[in-house]
Amino acid sequence: MMRGYDAHTFRGDLFGGLTSAVVALPVALAFGVASGLGAAAGMYSVIAVGFFASVFGGTRSQISGPTAPMTVAMSVIITTHASTLGEAFAIVVMAGLLQVALGILRIGRFVVYTPHVVVSGFMSGIGIIIMLIQSLPFLGAPAPSGGARGAIAALLAIESVNYQALTLALVTLAVILLWPRRFSKYAPPVLISLVVGTLLGVLWLTNVPVIGEIPTGLPTIQVTLPALGFLLDAAEPALVLALLGSVDSLLTSLVADSLTGQRHKPNRELVGQGIGNIISGVFGGLPGAGATMGTVTNIRAGGTTPVSGALRAVLVLGLLLGLGQHVEPIPHAVLAGILMKVGWDIIDWRLLTRIHRIRKEHLVVMLVTLGLTVFVDLVTAVAIGLIVAAMALAKEMEVLELDSVVSVPLLDQAFFAEHPEMLAMEDEYAARTGLVSLKGSFTVASAHKLVGTVGGDISEHEITIFDFTEARFLDDSAAMLIAQLFEVAERSDTEVIVMGLSGSVAVTLHTLDILRRVPAGHVVDSLDEARLVAISLLAPSPAG
Repeated sequence: MMRGYDAHTFRGDLFGGLTSAVVALPVALAFGVASGLGAAAGMYSVIAVGFFASVFGGTRSQISGPTAPMTVAMSVIITTHASTLGEAFAIVVMAGLLQVALGILRIGRFVVYTPHVVVSGFMSGIGIIIMLIQSLPFLGAPAPSGGARGAIAALLAIESVNYQALTLALVTLAVILLWPRRFSKYAPPVLISLVVGTLLGVLWLTNVPVIGEIPTGLPTIQVTLPALGFLLDAAEPALVLALLGSVDSLLTSLVADSLTGQRHKPNRELVGQGIGNIISGVFGGLPGAGATMGTVTNIRAGGTTPVSGALRAVLVLGLLLGLGQHVEPIPHAVLAGILMKVGWDIIDWRLLTRIHRIRKEHLVVMLVTLGLTVFVDLVTAVAIGLIVAAMALAKEMEVLELDSVVSVPLLDQAFFAEHPEMLAMEDEYAARTGLVSLKGSFTVASAHKLVGTVGGDISEHEITIFDFTEARFLDDSAAMLIAQLFEVAERSDTEVIVMGLSGSVAVTLHTLDILRRVPAGHVVDSLDEARLVAISLLAPSPAG
């Protein structure tokens, strides 16, 4: 028993688990059918991912299970990356293992740094895919293969509409949209729409496709030990599935934090999600992640600890063991109506309604990610989206970082004012020493322009002082460009003095051996020390 856990807390967890189980059931059935694995796969995922992610995860009130992005990803894996169901489930297990590894390596906190425009484009693309794929069952036709493109081709080739199925789908969707909000906490609209649609299908509109037989009892092991060659090919989709589930879960964790005022543990959350996906894959369930709708429902119903998520999984297991036969008459059109609303809600309308206000670079990233998600595949969308986002960010950072570079000449009359012996020159504007000051952070974004920005200035002086006093960070790319600047100075017969090295900047330059051509006496701490070195370099040799 957890510390401070009492009857009041348990009652909240019980209500939270029960309510979220009621909400989860129709969505899990719909996701299972939409994935091509059958309704039972969705329920297996609710049980496996929901239980183990709650017990071992790092978000106290989070509810996990099959989600729309993971379902679409699984449908792609089935059609493009696996020749058998055993291989498909092996990819799910691999994804779970990768999530556990991400958590153990403490990478969880970095996953949430995925740019919002990439997440927005991806999620909106997922919503569009769901709506396109479900448009066929919505009209009474079989769900198409080939993803969004297959759905579009099937829609263009459709010859007839099953009006009974269409009526059921429209009624289901209408109930979800019109159910009074004040009644939602007592009876979720998704559940009411499922009951109403199914009753219509059983009692009146009977000429429609239905779910059919669902296995009863405990699931059996479905994953098979694949060949080594397959494991190598499966690494890419498994990694995408792991990253997708991680981002999905950790974003939901942030939602839970905002509602409860608590702080989740991202690395532990990834371990819990990974264990849940491993178990789900072993027993033939869909991959899962943190479910925002279920999490919000759980919290609002009183769930505050992992007990609520575990109870939810146990309740759904009870339904599977004793009541699975009662979901067999559910029409596909009813589930399509539910998923139409799910797909619509997944689209990031908050960003799309501001599409005319966002920066052009961000708009390109979002549209590229969305288009690739819908018309190519999820793997390409995530990879290209992140690359384009990184390029857009680098372009913005380039300007900011270069603005922090100061390259100025140091007039002899000012720099050597207290050393009159250094002023014996006819030109009062002589500046034999230059100063290059680097402030803040410098990364690959600005590295390629750094040489062009200050390289010309270096050759104009006999000495150049590189001031790192206010530099806070250099990545490896920027550090290598510093080495190039030193080489520019060497080719120009310009002496180099390095000033103010400290912290991570000093570590980076020493680690990469950037200072190997800079004499030890030319590395100083202050401008006064740099002046003394400059005097020793510029002082005329004694006569004779």
